[in-house]
Amino acid sequence: MISKLNSQLPLLLIDDDAVVLEIIVTALESEGVNNILTLTDSRKTVQFIEDHPVSVIIMDLMMPHVSGLDLLPVLVRDFPQIPVIVMTSSDDIETAVSCIKAGAVDFLTKPVEIERLLLSVENALHVNELSQENRSLREYLLTDRLEHPAVFDAIITTSKKMRAIFQYIEVIAKSDQPILVTGETGVGKELIAKAIGALSNRKGAFVTVNAAGLDDNMFSDTLFGHKKGAFTGADQQRDGLICTAAGGTLFLDEIGDLNETSQIKLLRLIQEQEFYPVGSDVLKKTDARLIVATNHDLSNLISTNKFRKDLYYRLCAHHIQIPPLRERREDIPFLLDHFLEVASKSLNKPKPAPSREVTALLSTYHFEGNVRELHAMVFDAVARHTGGLLTIDCFVGLTGNDNRSLNSALFAPSKDVDDILYSFFGRFPTIKEMEDYLTTSAMNLTSGNQRSAALLLGIARQTLSKRLGIPA
Repeated sequence: MISKLNSQLPLLLIDDDAVVLEIIVTALESEGVNNILTLTDSRKTVQFIEDHPVSVIIMDLMMPHVSGLDLLPVLVRDFPQIPVIVMTSSDDIETAVSCIKAGAVDFLTKPVEIERLLLSVENALHVNELSQENRSLREYLLTDRLEHPAVFDAIITTSKKMRAIFQYIEVIAKSDQPILVTGETGVGKELIAKAIGALSNRKGAFVTVNAAGLDDNMFSDTLFGHKKGAFTGADQQRDGLICTAAGGTLFLDEIGDLNETSQIKLLRLIQEQEFYPVGSDVLKKTDARLIVATNHDLSNLISTNKFRKDLYYRLCAHHIQIPPLRERREDIPFLLDHFLEVASKSLNKPKPAPSREVTALLSTYHFEGNVRELHAMVFDAVARHTGGLLTIDCFVGLTGNDNRSLNSALFAPSKDVDDILYSFFGRFPTIKEMEDYLTTSAMNLTSGNQRSAALLLGIARQTLSKRLGIPA
């Protein structure tokens, strides 16, 4: 970490008390950090930063002339790329929350513990790097023939696979043909559908219908409506949601759950762009554009006669297959940062910084529930978090003595164990060779983090240190 800090632009310490500055600088230098600038007059801050680019600003909150509370919003506005850490002698929670809401990345209480300060700076730089990567990504999309990147802002991703999907969406968004969106539960099918609707330039509403659990009567009444007296309780006419979506988009989710009768009605709607309300013999026309989604493999449903082949071919005029999160792991750090931001605001708590163990373990987790699972996991972790770094203890499902869910996700067998052993070693290995191999693999998977590697191996950290020949 120290070499990383020294390779960055200088750290800037701002405090009107020169003695405090000297103490902090001495403590940082004793830890090997020597890339430090100091400033005692807060009135000179803006000009100083313009003349001396810095990587992180660490400033006192209570200063004469211009206080940290007054300076913070100016720094956030004029230098958004520079993370700001505030220090104060007060441990008032209300003040800390105010600073975080104003844009500070962390809040430290004097006297500052040097280890806590180093962790805070490291996390601030990590956040800054993510912000720069996000900005670079947006600039890249703009120059990579993506004409409307703002439409996809709700989809947090750096994946080339997802970018290719965005480009495809821009091509087909104005088409009148149905669009089939497929992918596992939680990958963001509705967000994709909304992006298509936004790009379609249709003036009508975007209407969502979840077909899961709808029998044919409910499906027909929900989509097509009914005339007065069509059935018991139909005491007045009702327009269906297909009418509500006139001139706009109808998003029909979970179409793999439709029964055969409903599938026939949907097929007619697509082919003829017309329908009958329940109990009516008056034909109605529709100009609503149809987007459908499912987490089922429609090919399998067709092979078992649970889904009509002719309907499938009508629906897949344009087909978007969204990759699961485990196939775009590069998105996990960005999604983690985004969900931490959203969760902290929702729960009215300061945004916590994740520990390296959390980042390492999440990067290897299987995520059967995809982005939705990560979202729920982060919200629960922020709710459990009480202070300091966000550690793995806050994440239910990432910890456990045997860690079976994580290991099964990482090492799901694809062929016989004997074949795997011989492919790696050329023969049946010794126990010592297997131990060395597993230890090396765990360290590689966790980027050298001993705590996370020990968790994967199911041994104590001290035991792992001994195997690595590192003093515990």
